[in-house]
Amino acid sequence: MIGAARPWRRRTGRLVRLLRQQSARRFALLLLLLAGCGVTLLLVPHPDPGDLPRLADSLGAYAPVAAIVGGALLLVALVPRTFVTLAAGAIFGPVQGAAYALGAALLAAALGFAVGRLLGRQFVAERIRGRLARLDGWFARQSVFGVMTVRLLPIAGFGLVSYGYGTTGARLLPFLAGSVIAAAPTAIGYAAIGAAVSSPGSINWYAAAPASLGLIASVLIIHRWWRAERHRRLGPS
Repeated sequence: MIGAARPWRRRTGRLVRLLRQQSARRFALLLLLLAGCGVTLLLVPHPDPGDLPRLADSLGAYAPVAAIVGGALLLVALVPRTFVTLAAGAIFGPVQGAAYALGAALLAAALGFAVGRLLGRQFVAERIRGRLARLDGWFARQSVFGVMTVRLLPIAGFGLVSYGYGTTGARLLPFLAGSVIAAAPTAIGYAAIGAAVSSPGSINWYAAAPASLGLIASVLIIHRWWRAERHRRLGPS
């Protein structure tokens, strides 16, 4: 019993020493925030889509601001961007819905990046070595195109990627620009679908076709990234 308790005591002691560091406490807070968002997302009942247009009508002139701010808060709370964009299209129509969804994506990207940078960057920077340090350097050198590539890969949700980017050495402006550009094709497509679904009998190929833009853009950007990486590895011939 005593021998079995010693490893547990050593691990507890290391954890206590680690939590005495300010950067570790901040990083633990970031993890708790993400876990709390995930649990809340599972437990809180989903709103009735039919109630959303009435809610927007009750807000009047403030509805666009509420759509952008509310959509951003939902995204940083790890709600899938697909749901936010479909709802925006259903409430405001394809054009305004897409614009408000992109505004929400921009604000959410900035908020998630800021929280990740504030709570997680110092902890990560103090501990990464070797390949992880080289990966962090790659994020720091990333252009807008690099951010677009990561955004379009099926790695994680929009909000989680924003938090993760904040913990790296990535620069803010390329991150925001790449996030919005990568979100634009699917924002247009899903807003059009949301608008069509909210109007019975109006679903047609013209409303659904814009959704293919996201897939086409993803394939083209990933193909270009793969060719660039292959050229870099082969080196000059």
